[in-house]
Order: sequence, then C-alpha cells, then structure tokens
Amino acid sequence: MQNGETYPAVNLDRAFFQDPHPAYRRVREAGPVRPALAHRRLRVWLVTRYAEARELLNDPRLAKDSARAVELFPPGTAGPYASSLSAHMLNSDPPDHTRLRKLVNQAFTARTVSRLRPRIEQITDGLLDAMAEAGETDLMESFAFPLPIAVICELLGIPASDHDEFRTWTAPFVTAASPEEMREAHTWMLAYLTRLVAAKRAEPGEDLLSELVHISDEGDRLSRDEVVSMAFLLLVAGHETTVNLIANSVLALIGDPAQMAALRADPALLPGAVEEFLRFDGPINIATLRFTTEPIRVGDVEIPANEFVFISLLAANRDPDRFPDPDRLDVNRPGGGHLAFGHGIHYCVGAPLARLEAQIALGKLLGRFATIELGSSSLRWRASTLIRGVHSLPVRVH
Repeated sequence: MQNGETYPAVNLDRAFFQDPHPAYRRVREAGPVRPALAHRRLRVWLVTRYAEARELLNDPRLAKDSARAVELFPPGTAGPYASSLSAHMLNSDPPDHTRLRKLVNQAFTARTVSRLRPRIEQITDGLLDAMAEAGETDLMESFAFPLPIAVICELLGIPASDHDEFRTWTAPFVTAASPEEMREAHTWMLAYLTRLVAAKRAEPGEDLLSELVHISDEGDRLSRDEVVSMAFLLLVAGHETTVNLIANSVLALIGDPAQMAALRADPALLPGAVEEFLRFDGPINIATLRFTTEPIRVGDVEIPANEFVFISLLAANRDPDRFPDPDRLDVNRPGGGHLAFGHGIHYCVGAPLARLEAQIALGKLLGRFATIELGSSSLRWRASTLIRGVHSLPVRVH
C-alpha cells in the first residue's frame, strides 16, 4: 500500500469531537496512520498508535515551521497559522527552536515554578470558598479557568483586570473560528502584547515576561517580535492545558466514584493520579501541526512530502499495546510513558507548572468537598483538534 488512498478518510467533524475515543479505537485497530479530513475539509494524515506517535513526535523529517506550513494550506484556510503570533518556539525547527528554547529555559526554571506553590494554594482556597457558598456551580467558570489564568498572568506580569478578555481573545486560536473572528482576535492580542512588552522593556518588574525581555545568552536576545509571540505562546498554552486538565480530571472522577474514593482515602496517590488523568483524557487531543519534508513510511502507508500529519496524543494514550485496559481509569496505574505533554524537542516547557497546579487544585477540591456530583448529564465538548475539553461543567458540591 503506497499512499493510503484506498482507505476511507476519517471525518474530524463536530460529532467526532463529542466522543473521539470509539473512532480512534477503530482507526488504531486498522493501522497506525490513516487519511483524515480536518476543519474546512483539509486533508491530513492521522496517527493513532503509541509507538508510531512517539517516534514521529521526535522525527526531524516532520517540520513545524509556521511560515513554511502556511504555504501548504489551501488559500484562506491557514487560520491561526497565518498570524504573526504563531511564529513562536512551538512552531519552529532547529536551529531557531534550539536558540529560543535555550533562552526561555533560563527564565522558566524549576525554581520559578516551585516558588509559585503558596500563591497557587491561596488562589485555590479562595475559589473553593466561593464554590462552597454557591453549592451549585459551573466548575469551568468558577474553578478550572480562573485558577490557571490567574497563575499564568501573575507569572507573566499581566494585570488581573485583563484575565477575562484574554479568555475571549485566545479562544479563536484553539477552536474552530471564522476568518473574521480570527482577524479580530489577532488584532487585539497583537496590539495588547506589543504594548505590554514595551512597558516591560521600559520598566521591568519581577515577572517572567520582564525576564524574557531582558535575558540574554552570550550576547543573544529575543527580539521584540519574538518576545511578543513567546508571551502569546506561554499565555495560551499556560492556561488552556491546565484548565482542561483540571476539568477533565474532575469529570473522570465523577464518572468513576470508586476511583474518587481511592484518591480521597490516600492523597499520596495524587501525583500518580495526575499522570493517569493526563493519559486517560488529557487536555490535548492532537499535537500541534507538523508536515513532512520528505516521504515517510508509517506502517503500510507512505506519506508523501509536503503533507500535514496529525498525531493524536489522545489516541496514543489509549493504545492497548502500551497501556493495558486503556479505557479504564486507574489512579493506581504505574505512572509515566504517556504523551500528553508531547515528546522530544517540543516537549511542553510548562509541564511542571501544569502538574503542580493540577495536584494542588484536585487535592484541595477533594479535601474540601465530601460530595462532588454532576449537575447535568448534557455535556458539550469543544470542536477543536487541539483542545480536549468541555464548554461547561455544572457540578453540585457539598
């Protein structure tokens, strides 16, 4: 089989996003890669098996350079990749990626993350107080969203008054949006972050963005545009991943009371449980865009050069060849090995922060409330190849 054209294309439509696991299971059983149709009927290659996903995530023949990627899209369909804000570390290849990652690593250290613990705990306690008073609430609005956005904005030095606006203007970059919505979001975000970077350059504070503006390595510095796009990446990735990690974890526990009881009975299980939540229904559905720079053989299919490849982290993390009984949540499952944060040179720089926030948020949530119940069984998942998360999560807490 040379090009996979004899296989029917998987339709990544709104119905698919509501419950992708059965579709992923069928595709995974048929082979490691199959053609698929994404937003606006864009033809891509969908990778669903763990071994092939892990290998391809670190394969230099798959490029991520956003400027080159835009040239491969049909006219008018590049969406967020056509935005100058997308020219950041995650959408670059070596040597540019190597340089940018090295500079960011100097500012985004384990020490930076660990010193946030008291503040994360303080924010979490305040949000739980409000939830306790309400009794019935949308967990997304009252807890899962405000915690990560407060943390990343404080880390970057962004005023609290702007948090809600960021949620509005980041949404078109991670979910299906019209060209008009995309243009409006790009215009607002670019103007805001450009002003913010200029302010940090003139009067630096004790925050990560100020460090990125002024940090250097052997005379190398981030340019203004690089700092702006880096701030955009850290802002979006720094809250979207954790928002949906928290919400998906709570939803998984509500669906399996025995696992919730086990975690309550032994809080020491929490770090390992977070790894299981990341594996079971992680916040990233399909890894950020890659394209072939030369023909690549995956299983019985040869993917031609200049074709988009969608690597499903969600599907790989349910591969029975890697994880026994993969559709079962098990907070006692031996941790490690999942691909929720990617693999290779593009492994998520914010993974330690996401883990810390999730452990604090879930531990305090379970410690505060003896009962957490789903307020409505009608849940709507976001139509996004990137994000795996619900629009809202109504709960009752006692």
